[in-house]
Amino acid sequence: KVTENAKNSLASLKRQNPRLEPTLAIIQAHNDHLIQEANKNFAKEVGLRVIHICLPEGSTKDEIVSEILRLNEDPNVQGLALDLPESLYSSKVLNTVKPEKDVDGLSSVNLGRLVHGDVYDCLVPPTVCAVMELLEDIGGKKVLLVGARGAQGAALQSVLQREGATVLSCHWTAPQLQSELRHADVVVFSSTKPDDVPVSWIKPGATIISCAHDLLSGKSVYDAAVVCCFLVENQNMVKNMERWIQSQQCRKWDLHCLKLQPLSPVPSDIEISRAQSPKAVDVLAKEIGLLTDEIEIYGQTKAKVRLSLLERLKDQPDGKYVLVAGITPTPLGEGKSTVTVGLVQALTAHLHINSFACLRQPSQGPTFGVKGGAAGGGYAQVIPMEEFNLHLTGDIHAITAANNLLAAAIDARILHENTQSDKSLYSRLVPVVNGVRGFSAIQLARLRRLGINKTDPETLTEEEMSKFVRLDIDPSTITWQRVVDTNDRFLRKITVGQANTEKGFVRQAQFDIAVASEIMAILALTTSLQDMKERLGRMVVANDKKGQPVTAEDLGVTGALAVLMKDAIKPTLMQTLEGTPVFVHAGPFANIAHGNSSVLADKIALKLVGEKGFVVTEAGFGADIGMEKFFNIKCRASGLVPSVVVLVATVRALKMHGGGPNVTAGAPLKKEYTEENLQLVADGCCNLQKQIQITQVFGVPVVVALNVFKTDSTAEVDLVCKIAKESGAFDAVPCYHWSAGGRGAVKLAQAVEKAANQKNSFKYLYNLELPIVEKIRIIAQKVYGAQDIELSPVAQSQVDRYTRQGFGNLPICMAKTHLSLSHQPERKGVPTGFILPISDVRASIGAGFIYPLVGTMSTMPGLPTRPCFYDIDLDPISEQVKGLF
Repeated sequence: KVTENAKNSLASLKRQNPRLEPTLAIIQAHNDHLIQEANKNFAKEVGLRVIHICLPEGSTKDEIVSEILRLNEDPNVQGLALDLPESLYSSKVLNTVKPEKDVDGLSSVNLGRLVHGDVYDCLVPPTVCAVMELLEDIGGKKVLLVGARGAQGAALQSVLQREGATVLSCHWTAPQLQSELRHADVVVFSSTKPDDVPVSWIKPGATIISCAHDLLSGKSVYDAAVVCCFLVENQNMVKNMERWIQSQQCRKWDLHCLKLQPLSPVPSDIEISRAQSPKAVDVLAKEIGLLTDEIEIYGQTKAKVRLSLLERLKDQPDGKYVLVAGITPTPLGEGKSTVTVGLVQALTAHLHINSFACLRQPSQGPTFGVKGGAAGGGYAQVIPMEEFNLHLTGDIHAITAANNLLAAAIDARILHENTQSDKSLYSRLVPVVNGVRGFSAIQLARLRRLGINKTDPETLTEEEMSKFVRLDIDPSTITWQRVVDTNDRFLRKITVGQANTEKGFVRQAQFDIAVASEIMAILALTTSLQDMKERLGRMVVANDKKGQPVTAEDLGVTGALAVLMKDAIKPTLMQTLEGTPVFVHAGPFANIAHGNSSVLADKIALKLVGEKGFVVTEAGFGADIGMEKFFNIKCRASGLVPSVVVLVATVRALKMHGGGPNVTAGAPLKKEYTEENLQLVADGCCNLQKQIQITQVFGVPVVVALNVFKTDSTAEVDLVCKIAKESGAFDAVPCYHWSAGGRGAVKLAQAVEKAANQKNSFKYLYNLELPIVEKIRIIAQKVYGAQDIELSPVAQSQVDRYTRQGFGNLPICMAKTHLSLSHQPERKGVPTGFILPISDVRASIGAGFIYPLVGTMSTMPGLPTRPCFYDIDLDPISEQVKGLF
């Protein structure tokens, strides 16, 4: 009966989950092969995979514990059973087994639930379950447990008493044993009967059940019902599998949201952040369905999430995918990050819908330069904000290290090729180790690319040897620059190689800010560790003297770059002020890269929220830049389809687009921005209307989020919402999350939820097969509103080169000012009739896009006269950071 039930249940689970392979691991510390064979036979019959770990007799408790800990962390093992000598069944051993993998049911956690009657949350130990299967109505009967000790005895006694039996326990050596045996209706032997206890002591007609293992070997001399533990372990394994499958399925989170008590006037961001006590990150991880072995904790409030989660949840449907974009930015700020955080706080903390925010990691450059922190603001921010803004888990440092390793490799290779013969180069690149000369794996790959199908270094001809050792990099074509995560304008143009040791190899170069590195763009677009490694290898750093591209793979540095990036590829888990989950991952430059957080963070979050949940991610700058790149580059890389666009606007930014006076950072706002002016608002809404139209080109529903300030009048707010809806927005909602937290964005959350259920006809803007110039023209005309484009001779030459080299089918990533739809930052509103000048065209082959430069673009910001670092300080006693907003 037990076997048949287990067989049918497992078959049903496999039909519902075709990829399921239920696996039970059994740790055995004795030499009884009969038990092992019986286990295999029963497991095969019910459709269960069994792994036997056979430890030698005499194994210590520590050795058993070590094996248990290993199996606890094995994601392919769903159940763990112990088959040990009685002396090893200690609480130390039993409690090492993870409760969710415990099929013996003897851990303190399981026994506690059993004794307290939580029958639905516990497993009945196999021996106990087997005894109860054999006994029918035992209410009012006297049951004697002989030789039952420890956890097993306690569990058996608890279950029997719950069924109404009177239960006594007795040892074989107890003086009252004979008397108790004569009066018991049921006798359960938990260990082998000694020879000096005659069967005649047992009451005639009594039911006898023996759970002793050696009965299998035929050593029992009396008539008993033999129940083997492994039989019911199969049944418990099925229960474990059902629970395991249920745990893999997305459900409404049992999330403990943090309470907010907004103050008026609203304190500074850092004061608000410090006034809230965040949850421990392992608690948050458990609440959203992450397993213990899927997180790597960094301190109390941050954790890396392992990519193995994607494999575990690969069959789960994705949630809804929401992008937060904005109107053309102004110095007044629109608050996209704040809207992103406020929206997820509203969805999860107030509407009880699973939701995730996916944000970019801020660069140290703006943090210490002109912008300050980037964790959102007011009562809609990520906490702790100082950890969010400073270092985080070191991803940008890893990118800096990898980028500069490659830069060093380029110059070193040129130096060595300039100063050594082919033979000398070959001897050093393929050295003799322990008397043998051998190629490394990456060198063999280079040989294959060169068409040299040899694996023995001694067999290369002089011509093949020369082809192998000479990259012949043309220094004038080097595009790979060094990076640093600081705004340092004096590194915009540098000279390298001035030391005498570099033998006259001097060239002009530059530093970029770290987030402008192509490695950052790769991190944001990659879909796996293997994909990242391949992308890193494809990065083109220069051309050789024949005009062919030279890659990181040619330099032999791919594996080393992947090693430096192996932890950076994992998204970082944090939380909002209201305790809802946030992924912080990647932060590519929004001008020369696509300006969006990582594909991996989005993919993991979409699995965790479940089909009815929401993942809200943010694009850099206005919809014409960040959103366009999100759709045409990021969505192509991920294969994900957006559900809704939230377009952020403010009354005062619209006034600036309507012709309002210029704004100087730090100076008081002029009266046009603090007093009602409906005409300025109406004139400025042309920019909002244009950004709505851009969204409609991609076929995605758009909801306008109007970030309300205390200086905005009701009439101004109503006017913007009216114009937005008349211009094609699904809805337009005033938002108050900055001053009220998630509660102030509930109407926005409701509008987004409704919009996500609308018909979605998402489409890309252009076909990748089109020529590079035609793709640039489509973006310029359909997105920016340009009349046409004009390529400089340098840009046209680069287009021809990339097309010839086979890179013509890549998407386009425009490098253009974010301050205007045109190439001229001062032109606000909706400029028309302009010709878009393309000064140069470059390529990020590893990241997978071509980036045309519109006008002049700086990849290294400079510090202002009074940088933010004047206000940033550390309290040496409390170690608190001051001045981050």
